[in-house]
Amino acid sequence: MTEKFIIGLVGAPFGIKGFVKVHPCSGEIAHLLKLNSVIIRKDGEERLLEIKESSPSLPGVLMHFKGIDSPEAAKTLNGAELLAGREQAAPLGEGEYYIEDLKGLQVFSASGDVIGCITDIIEGGGGQLAEIELDGSKKLVPFRKEFFTEISPEKGKAVLNQLWILD
Repeated sequence: MTEKFIIGLVGAPFGIKGFVKVHPCSGEIAHLLKLNSVIIRKDGEERLLEIKESSPSLPGVLMHFKGIDSPEAAKTLNGAELLAGREQAAPLGEGEYYIEDLKGLQVFSASGDVIGCITDIIEGGGGQLAEIELDGSKKLVPFRKEFFTEISPEKGKAVLNQLWILD
C-alpha cells in the first residue's frame, strides 16, 4: 500500500508575506490545518518544508512556509504537490478508499475469473470511474456498489459483478 499521498496542490501566491493558496485533493481541509510540516514535490524534486502558519480560505487553505517570505518566493511553489504520510491524509469514512490504494487492484468476476487491473480512479461528471486495463485496452466503469460488490485493497482485489458494463 502507498505510504505517501498527494494531499493538496499549491496554487498562486496570496498577499505580500509569502502565503500560497493550497487546494485540497480530498475537498476537506481540517487535516491540512493540523500539519506542522509537509513534503513539497515540484519538477520531480521533493523537499520538506515547515509550516509557519495556515488558515482556512475556502475552498482551500492559505499556508505560509518557513523560508518563503515574499510573493516572488511563493510563486516558485506554484503547481507543486503537497505530500503527506497516511496518518496525515484526510481520514476515511466507511466505504471510502484512498485512490492510491485502489490502483493496481486485480479485478475479478463474481465467478472468480481475472478480468483485468484497476489503473486509476477518474473523477467523472456523474461520479468516480474506475479505469480497468484488460488485454491491452482500457475501459471505464462507474466506481459504485452496483458494479463492484467487493473492494479489498488488503487482498489486492476488487470484484466486478456486472460484466455487461465492459461491452
